[in-house]
Amino acid sequence: MKLAKCQTADGEVVVAQLDGEIVRPLSLEGSAYGSLADIIESENPAATAASLVSDQELALADVTLLAPIDQQEVWAAGVTYKRSQTARMEESETSASCYDLVYEADRPELFMKATPHRVSGPGQPVRIRFDATWNVPEPEITCVVSSKATLVGFTIGNDMSSRDIEGENPLYLPQAKVYRQCAGLGPCITLLDGMPAREDTGIKLQIERAGEVVFEGDSGVSEMHRTFEDLIGYLCREQEFPNGVFLMTGTGIVPDSDFTLSDGDVVHITICGIGTLTNPVVQG
Repeated sequence: MKLAKCQTADGEVVVAQLDGEIVRPLSLEGSAYGSLADIIESENPAATAASLVSDQELALADVTLLAPIDQQEVWAAGVTYKRSQTARMEESETSASCYDLVYEADRPELFMKATPHRVSGPGQPVRIRFDATWNVPEPEITCVVSSKATLVGFTIGNDMSSRDIEGENPLYLPQAKVYRQCAGLGPCITLLDGMPAREDTGIKLQIERAGEVVFEGDSGVSEMHRTFEDLIGYLCREQEFPNGVFLMTGTGIVPDSDFTLSDGDVVHITICGIGTLTNPVVQG
C-alpha cells in the first residue's frame, strides 16, 4: 500500500492511498488518527489505513502531492555503498582515510539531515548553496521508522550535498548537508508489504538541464554494504524519536567529479516500488 499527503484543488490537505492514477482520501475525522504520522505509529499501519479508506476517488492529476512528513526528524547515513566510499575519498586526500575506515567499520556514519521545514516535497525546489561550487543530488531509499524503532515502509530521499565544502574538511559536513531546502522526500510512503524484494529494488537518477538529460545512473539496494536494520539499530541507540524518524540510507550513484548541479536543473529519482520524486534545483 502507498500512502501520501496531498492538497486538493480547494486547498484541503488530506492523507490518502495512492493506487496508480487514483487518489483515495482516508476518513480521519472521528477516528483515533489525525495524521499520516499517526497511521505510521499504529500497530499495523496497512490494516489501519485500509480501514480508513473512503469511497471518494480523486484523479492524481487533480491534487498536489506533498512531502510525506509531519513532525519527524530526517537523518542520513553515509558511505554505505562502495561508489559513495570512492567518491568521498576523491573529494579530499586529507579525509580519504576517514571514509575508507567508516566503510568497513561496525559503526556507520549517521548524521542529522533535516527538520520538516527544510524538506521539499514532489515538484518543490531543492537548493544548492550560493557559497558552494560542487553540488550533487544523492538519491537514497529512505526508511520510514516509527517511534518504536520499527521499520514501517520506505520513501524516496534526495540528500543534497555540497561536495567541495565537505571535501575541504570533514568537520564541515553539517554545512555541506544541512541548510534550507536541503532535502527532498516523496512522492509517497510505500508500506513494507507493498515493496519488492530488496535484491530487486532498483534506484535510478536522472538530471535534466534545459530539457536534455545531462546525467543518469543506476544502482540498487543489493549494492548496499549495510542492512536497513543495522542502520536503524545504530540510529536508535541512546536516541528517542517520539515522532518517528526518516532515515536516508546512502547512495550508490554519484556523478563524476567534473559534474555539478546548476540553477534550473531538474532531478528525477526513481525507486522500484515507490515511484519517482522530481525536484527542480534553485540557487540564491
